[in-house]
Amino acid sequence: MLVTGGAGFIGSAVCRHLVGCGEAVVNVDALTYAANPNNVAGIAGDPLYRFVKADIRDRQAMAEVFATHRPRAVMHLAAESHVDRSIEGPLDFVSTNVLGTTVLLEAARAYLDRLDASASEAFRFLHISTDEVFGSLGDSGYFDETTRYDPSSPYSASKAAADHMVRAWGRTYGLPILISNCSNNYGPYHFPEKLIPLMILNALHGEPLPVYGSGENVRDWLYVEDHAVALHTILTAGTPGDTYTVGGNAERSNLAVVEAICDLVDARVPGATSRRGLIRYVADRPGHDLRYAIDASRLRERLGWRPSVTFEEGLARTVDWYLANEGWWRPIRSERYRGERLGVLEKAAG
Repeated sequence: MLVTGGAGFIGSAVCRHLVGCGEAVVNVDALTYAANPNNVAGIAGDPLYRFVKADIRDRQAMAEVFATHRPRAVMHLAAESHVDRSIEGPLDFVSTNVLGTTVLLEAARAYLDRLDASASEAFRFLHISTDEVFGSLGDSGYFDETTRYDPSSPYSASKAAADHMVRAWGRTYGLPILISNCSNNYGPYHFPEKLIPLMILNALHGEPLPVYGSGENVRDWLYVEDHAVALHTILTAGTPGDTYTVGGNAERSNLAVVEAICDLVDARVPGATSRRGLIRYVADRPGHDLRYAIDASRLRERLGWRPSVTFEEGLARTVDWYLANEGWWRPIRSERYRGERLGVLEKAAG
């Protein structure tokens, strides 16, 4: 299996899951700011695992990866992924998420043309995307595989464009593609610019807990290890050309998530007062979608996958992991990201 972005949050969970299932994996990652070799340290010495430092935008490097490792499938997770960063630097997101995906598709197409009939028939290209490509829901309804695209941020627009590229390569060139669109992931090894790990670490240190707007924005939360199982299931049992939406059946408002984190940290590291007192309402993110929710019935009914971890159980596991793994997050907080606000809209240069 060729996994791109396998040193990132979701990608590393996929690599760990695949190796645990006895799959041979080559992890291709450029090791940008949010990637971390420590995410895959537990499998780094396994004979089933290989790592290649390379950028998916590098055509020669991608051609060499395919020629050297001869994968029977691709799981494409490499991407710039933080909405707030996309507001500050949208061109990086277009470059990696759109151009990089296209370069990878072309490398896969050239490789597929050289395979014999049986290997070509078995080959799959799974592109992992996001529910953010669909835009915002109101108080009711769900995203599913037929929902029209309506992205609100540079990040979601770049992922939408990548989805369209993948479908085009399937229809034009016959590449056996699959696409998944997932809800918000959480769990161990999550880079602490995202809501849940940021709030855990800020609460632990008695620092303000910034909540955008009134905290009423709703997300469906998916435990990352459940997501890894879902992706493996889609890759091995999904129908080429199909799309699958992946959700955790766990809608929560942002405020409810932050309050739950406060309570979990209070129970484990008691302070003089409740961490809920650290919550601060801040100016909302530009283009902040109100609600995401996933209908994952296609995945459940056709492929038999359903989430196994409740949000309460998963959030408790996540808090416990961060409390037990200071050696993982401490260098990040001191050297790469200190918890500052990102995505504050400023006047464009020029």
